[in-house]
Amino acid sequence: METKTKLVVAVSGLNNIDSPGPGIPVIRALKESTEFDIRIIGLSYEALEPGLYMHDLVDKSYQVPFPSAGTEALMERLSYIHQVENIQVIIPNFDAELGNFMNLETRILNEMGIRMFLPTQEQFDERHKANLFEFGKKHGVKVPFSKMMFNTSEIPSLQNEFSYPMVVKGRFYEAYIAYNPEQVASYFNKLVAKWGLPIIIQEYVFGSEVNVTAIGDGNGTAIGAVPMRKLFITDKGKAWAGISLDDEELVEIANKVIASSKWRGGMELEFIKTSENEYYLLEINPRFPAWVYLAKGCGQNHPEALVKMALGMEVQPFPSYEIGKMFVRYSYDMVIDLKEFEQISTLGEL
Repeated sequence: METKTKLVVAVSGLNNIDSPGPGIPVIRALKESTEFDIRIIGLSYEALEPGLYMHDLVDKSYQVPFPSAGTEALMERLSYIHQVENIQVIIPNFDAELGNFMNLETRILNEMGIRMFLPTQEQFDERHKANLFEFGKKHGVKVPFSKMMFNTSEIPSLQNEFSYPMVVKGRFYEAYIAYNPEQVASYFNKLVAKWGLPIIIQEYVFGSEVNVTAIGDGNGTAIGAVPMRKLFITDKGKAWAGISLDDEELVEIANKVIASSKWRGGMELEFIKTSENEYYLLEINPRFPAWVYLAKGCGQNHPEALVKMALGMEVQPFPSYEIGKMFVRYSYDMVIDLKEFEQISTLGEL
């Protein structure tokens, strides 16, 4: 029997709530790696992130400073964690934290020897919601028309370029469909309070939502891509159940985007498929989605492939995936000792 290579991987995004982070699904896929025996170090921002207390998945956890604290605070904290744990790979899973990790990628590697496999700053910027329309033109993908909005005084002039309903999107997360100017104003204020400026106004395209979780090698090759249709959606628009699709065109579009942009790392592409079978790209998330474990269930372990590429190993594209595999999310109550909550809250470690 072959012995697996031991690895220490740090993973963020442990907020496995009704709007879950990708951390726990990524960890589950890593724990089921056929090649690595992985010790998981959880990186958390809040003391109530459920992943902190899932000791069968997360071997040790540390609190890290909020992204707004900047790169130096993160570097200092990672240096301490690395001294204790000897981390080999970090997989950040939140859009808002990626900027700091991308800024530090070379430093973290040079000073600590820790590897990551992240998009470049240029890739991260050009797929941003505010730039997506231009991204679509550049890479030959249909994207609904959109524009940035900075002030509610701009609302009356929106009808010169858009018709109702229109989509109001937060800078990092969340999107709402507005049917009149009053709703635009309400969603604008709500999203600004949560995510800051700008707010993105996007043309509403009618159809069914289909998503792809994919991974690129940074040289234009798609290592894997699994398309999914949401079967049950929460009030936050999150998939609570979904099914892998037999959709070659969707996989081809994902491969085209990766080839054209030379995408590096994991990504999620969100599309609307119209009744005329046209695909409109709504969003590119620059990291794995919270449903990435479905890809593992379909025979493509994207988090494991990411770790291999981070370590400089050669990875061949997955030849296929299983169609008609479903995921269904569930929530359950963990009973934990108050001492554990106190420990992570006061000491920042668990």
